[in-house]
Amino acid sequence: MTTIAIIGVGNMGGAVLSGLLASGHGPGSIYVGTRREEHAAALREQHGVVPVDNDEAVRHADVVIVGVKPYDVVSLLSGLSDAFRPGQLVISLAAGITTPAIEAALPDGVEVVRVMPNTPATIGEGMAIVSPGASASDDSIVLAELLTASTGKVVRLPEKHLDAGTALSGSGPAYVFYVAEALIEAGVHLGLTRAVATELTTQTLVGASLLLRESGEHPAVLRENVTSPGGTTAAALRKFEDHGVRAAFLDATRANVARSQEIAQGS
Repeated sequence: MTTIAIIGVGNMGGAVLSGLLASGHGPGSIYVGTRREEHAAALREQHGVVPVDNDEAVRHADVVIVGVKPYDVVSLLSGLSDAFRPGQLVISLAAGITTPAIEAALPDGVEVVRVMPNTPATIGEGMAIVSPGASASDDSIVLAELLTASTGKVVRLPEKHLDAGTALSGSGPAYVFYVAEALIEAGVHLGLTRAVATELTTQTLVGASLLLRESGEHPAVLRENVTSPGGTTAAALRKFEDHGVRAAFLDATRANVARSQEIAQGS
């Protein structure tokens, strides 16, 4: 069985951990690197995984998943370089930190793949992007995809497109939750209770997402199916256009990409 170390169990690392466990990976095969005893105790109690220090986690693992903050990735791996061995696979979840930068911090023979998951991985409905580094063999790329597929869907992209993909799927759940929050608040302003507004919004987002996925129709077609000429939906959509919502999404995703590039440059 492939042994896995996860170093950095924050939002993304925790999502991957939950997805791996939910898909059948035994907790005994997953080593979680942590320095804080209270965090280790919480992970042990909640997930049954094996919390150890980072050095030991790396030495035990075939695959090392790095979920720390982007600014900490290179320094962390440099400090652990003596624990790595040729043939190991490092999977980085960090936005902005390129595979050449990660490879430079590791000994020769350690392979690197970047993966950008998202938080729905915790319920097996994630959308992840896999981008291999120059050091990654075909077998390691496939292994990274298989591990990531345990948390949802996977697409392989060249690293040059990873920032754009991150702007859509990596950060995308936050945009959806932002829309949900706005719709719920609108419902409350229209006189609904918060509980009713939340239920109506949540199920509408779930149903619309499933219809988009299952129907195979272009979203414009599905939108038109809801929109009668001169009707209520048309009146609402006209306000979205008046307020430049479509342009705001374009600006937001461009800002996301720009920030990834700033992180890559260390700023």
